Amino acid sequence: MSGIRSSRAHPSHTPAVRGATDHSAPAITFDRVTVGYGRGKGLTHALIDFNLRVARGETVALLGPSGSGKSTALKALAGFVRPASGSVRLGTRDVTDLPPAKRGIGVVVQSYALFPHMRVADNVAFGLRSHRVPRAEIGARVAEALDMVGMAAFGKRLPRELSGGQQQRIAIARALAIRPAVLLLDEPLAALDAQLRQSMLGELAGLRAALPDTAMLYVTHDQSEALALADRIAVMRDSRLADVDTAENLWKRPPSSFTAQFLGGANLLPCTVTRVIGTSALVSVGGIPVTATAPQPDIGRVEWESDLRAFLCVRPHEVTVTAPGSRGSFSARIVSSVWRGSTTRITLAVDTVDTVDTVDTGATVDDVAGVQVDVAVSGHDRRAPGTVVGVQFPSDGCVLVPAT
Repeated sequence: MSGIRSSRAHPSHTPAVRGATDHSAPAITFDRVTVGYGRGKGLTHALIDFNLRVARGETVALLGPSGSGKSTALKALAGFVRPASGSVRLGTRDVTDLPPAKRGIGVVVQSYALFPHMRVADNVAFGLRSHRVPRAEIGARVAEALDMVGMAAFGKRLPRELSGGQQQRIAIARALAIRPAVLLLDEPLAALDAQLRQSMLGELAGLRAALPDTAMLYVTHDQSEALALADRIAVMRDSRLADVDTAENLWKRPPSSFTAQFLGGANLLPCTVTRVIGTSALVSVGGIPVTATAPQPDIGRVEWESDLRAFLCVRPHEVTVTAPGSRGSFSARIVSSVWRGSTTRITLAVDTVDTVDTVDTGATVDDVAGVQVDVAVSGHDRRAPGTVVGVQFPSDGCVLVPAT
C-alpha cells in the first residue's frame, strides 16, 4: 500500500525548506498556562505555568513520562479543558475561551475515534460538515485527504474492515480534510504494533514534507518518535516544562540530569571539573582523567569552573568494554546482559566511582552509592554475569551536566 504522499499538498500550501520557520510569528502560543482539576484540598495541578511557542511549519514534540502534563497541554490547546490561568493563542487569536469546534485545529488521537457506523468517506467528511463547508466542495476535499494518506481506494469501507494502521490513516485524513493551520497528534502510534509503528513513523515524516506550512504539536512518551519527527522537543516533568531545544541539542548537550536520562538513558557519573578551556573540559572520575564537552551555559545556569562537582554524561553506545586492567579503564563487573538482536545491553558495576540516581531521588553528587553503567555492545555478547572487565569512556563523546 502506498504511504502518506508528499506530492499533493493543500492548494494554499507552497514549498518550504524544513527549519526555515518564522519564529517571530508563532502559530501556537502557550502563555503561562496552568490547568487544575478538583477544588480545595482535592485540587490537582495537571499543568503549571506552561510557556511554549510553535512556529508556522514547525513540529514540536511534547515528551515526558505519564502524568507529566503533556496531554493536558494538548487538551488546553484543543479546547477540551479550560486553563485556570494563562492564555492560549493560535496566531494572533486568543482562543482560551473558544469551544473546540471554533478553533479550526486538526486533532488525531491514539484511539482513532472513528464513527463505527459511518463509512470511511463519511468519517473524513464529518469535520467538513461541522465547519459548514459547501456540499459541492466536500467530495473533492475528502478525496484529496484520502489521497494524501494513501487511502483513496477505501472510501466505501467501514472502520471495522480496516487494520489498525489503516484506521489511523483515516483519522489523520479526517484531521487534514479541514486544512488546519495547526495539527495536534496525541500519541497516534501508541496502539500499533512495533513493526507498523516504525512504518508509520516514516509516513508521518512524509506528512511533514507535504504540509510545510502546518504547525504540529506531537505528544508522545516514546523518545524515538520525538527524535525522528520533531524540529524541537519540549521535555515535560511533574506538570511543568523541564527543557526545550532542538532534538540534536537535547541529545548531544542535555541541560539537566532528568533530560539526559529520560532522552536516551544516558549514564551520569559524578565528577570533579579540573580545567575548562572554552567548551573543552578535563574532569576527574574516580581519580581517572576524562575529557568532556562543557556546553556554554544559558543565563541562570551553572558556570563551569575548576573544582566544581558535576555529572559526566555518556551514552550507552559510546562506552567501550575492554580487557581488565587496560590503560585508562575502570575495573568493572558484569551485572546483567540482555541480547537484543543487533546489540547486547550490558549493565556493569564499576569500581572506584560513586553515583546516585538524581532523577528519582533528587539527591546530589555528594551522596555515595555504587555506580552502574549501561553499555550497548554490537552483536551477541556472551560474557556471563560476574565476569570482570574494563570500561572506557570516549575522548569526544562525554558532556558535562549540572549536578543540581
